[in-house]
Amino acid sequence: MPLTGQSRFKHFELVHNTIVLVHYNNILEDIMKKLSKLLLCAVLISSIFTGCTGNFSSSQNNGRLKIVSTIFPSYDFARAIAGENADITILLSPGVESHSYEPTPQDMIQIQNCDLFLYTGGESDTWVDDLLSSLEQPINTVKMMDCVDVYEEEILEGMQAEDSSHAHEVEYDEHVWTSPQNAILISRAIEQALCRINPENTEVYQKNADSYVSELETLDQNFRDFFAGVSHKTMIFGDRFPFRYFAEEYGLDCFAAFPGCSNETEPSAATIAFLTDKVKSEKISTVFYIEFSNHQVADSIAEATGVETALFHSCHNVSAQEQKGGASYLSLMEQNLNTLKEVLR
Repeated sequence: MPLTGQSRFKHFELVHNTIVLVHYNNILEDIMKKLSKLLLCAVLISSIFTGCTGNFSSSQNNGRLKIVSTIFPSYDFARAIAGENADITILLSPGVESHSYEPTPQDMIQIQNCDLFLYTGGESDTWVDDLLSSLEQPINTVKMMDCVDVYEEEILEGMQAEDSSHAHEVEYDEHVWTSPQNAILISRAIEQALCRINPENTEVYQKNADSYVSELETLDQNFRDFFAGVSHKTMIFGDRFPFRYFAEEYGLDCFAAFPGCSNETEPSAATIAFLTDKVKSEKISTVFYIEFSNHQVADSIAEATGVETALFHSCHNVSAQEQKGGASYLSLMEQNLNTLKEVLR
């Protein structure tokens, strides 16, 4: 039905108001980004006068290096290689999701005053670029995504894609550590950084790194031996999918509800239907979920298909209980291998 004069005016007014609202939202977003950067600079300037008298510098803390890591994998790699020669801090508290982490002023001061800063890169670490560019004096860093060949973020078949105003931008999958081969490359980069920063302990770092890399190589070979004897290499995740590098390394077919860095928690009916049909058609015995998940999606799919659910750990962080129990990258990945041995044939 054609619009009347009054209806046409109201329609025009609605479209105009919508355009104005979008315009002002964009302006507000730009202002907030600038204010955030100014606040970051203010915190760092303040730390020059108030923070440098603390005990963050290795020169003021019994000669031990100060290493700061954003998440668990690089923290654990550094812990294995530096040994007793460093105090290593992880910014992510136990049980906290890395994608929801926001640095505190105290975190920023620790980074400014450390001897080596370890971070991932990618979407979750966009704040790091502002921080590093604000420092008057550059610091030593290891960016995990720079240590390996990276893949573009992938939307798997049937996956609930996240709405994004930056859909035209190429984003890279940041979960590089999930491949043991990548863990080896990252560990070697940390070893080289430590030797450069603290050459008098080069022999110790090299010996520790050689020992740790040997364990990672054994882990990698154990996965290869297992998958060599498995005819059906399909995994279904009723959750986010941070395992692109793991899947590529061992030739797996994977399907999931959400991308690895998604903020979505409610998949579409089409996604649920697709994954449910995939479990049935592929005769899948187990639907996986990841750590710190409520695994409601996995439970829903499992209930509809009469199969089991199981945890598959991405190792991005550990719970307080896992920390207390001495969990490591190696132990968590070995736990994953044992889980696969129970459910894949």
